[in-house]
Amino acid sequence: MNSQNFELAKQLRHDLHKHPELSNEEVWTKQYLIDFLKAHTSTIEIIDKDTWFYAIYHAGDDRPNIAFRADYDALPMDEVIDIPWASQFPGKAHKCGHDGHSSTLAALALEVDQNGADKNVYFLFQPAEETGDGAIQCVGFIKEHRIDEIYAYHNMSGLPLHSVNVKDGTALCASKGMSIIFEGSPTHASQPEFGINPSLAIANMVIENERLISSDDNEGLVLSTVIQIDVGEKAFGLSASTGTLRLTIRALYEKELDQLQSNLEKFAQQQAETFGLRVSFEYNDEFPETANDKECSDKVRAAATSLGMDVRELEEAYRGSEDFGHFTKLTKGSYFFIGNGEDYANLHTSEYDFPDELIQSGVKMFKKLITS
Repeated sequence: MNSQNFELAKQLRHDLHKHPELSNEEVWTKQYLIDFLKAHTSTIEIIDKDTWFYAIYHAGDDRPNIAFRADYDALPMDEVIDIPWASQFPGKAHKCGHDGHSSTLAALALEVDQNGADKNVYFLFQPAEETGDGAIQCVGFIKEHRIDEIYAYHNMSGLPLHSVNVKDGTALCASKGMSIIFEGSPTHASQPEFGINPSLAIANMVIENERLISSDDNEGLVLSTVIQIDVGEKAFGLSASTGTLRLTIRALYEKELDQLQSNLEKFAQQQAETFGLRVSFEYNDEFPETANDKECSDKVRAAATSLGMDVRELEEAYRGSEDFGHFTKLTKGSYFFIGNGEDYANLHTSEYDFPDELIQSGVKMFKKLITS
């Protein structure tokens, strides 16, 4: 990687880190990235899609179409470590490394602009990955431009520095936030028989939730985590009349996530009928499974090997989720991980900051994938 491009990309990351924006609020971030590409490239076309954007290097209509994706939203966390590029906004910080992902993709654009490529290269910059709202906004891009393959990487702590970590099939689980809302009727606490209290229904839901995820019928990982139980209010003269159980449900395979959701809904409806409650459901932060195509993952392995990088096989999928799976439903692709270091601060923790040197590793991998 050109040393001047690396210095530009590193400064870009620091600037992005200073100005974090949360999911679906990334107005400044998007424009800053666009301005950076306009200032430092001459052959790259930029397409602004309002909440997101992409850039294109045109090699010719008869050439293959390859895409690379980066996310650029931050997390609702405070910056507590003392770094020169610390977040300037309380309650917002790049504690997942999306500033590094975007800087890597921008640096790749500089390299392709300067050196050319024998494929049409698409640089997709996406918002709102953390909430699962971003990729779904961009999926039309895949068919519109007949993308043949798409790649992305995530930095990951606990893995050797600069190592490339790959997995065929599902690399990250599907998940969603599920709220089960029961409504009964209030009464004086001394006369609970005259009201309808949802607390027993919710208690039964928690027990059934544990039974469902422990079933021997599950093919892969199925997990449901109780996030919040909210029943009644702090008013000792009233019997509770409303209650909400919030869960994060996840599974290795989307079909089993859908089955878990269906089973929970059916049991909740049974509880509502038993106790005379009304029940409704709300869903948030919905993520598909991220499934890698073996041919594309093999290209990742070959690229890393040819670069002399440490290639490692992931033994199992990460339990976390990623909305990149929306793209791989429509075309071939692979999502891989580059190590931050085995003892590096974990993602989504106060001590974390994206390692600048991973920009070089990411760019090297992407450039090699273009020529594979």
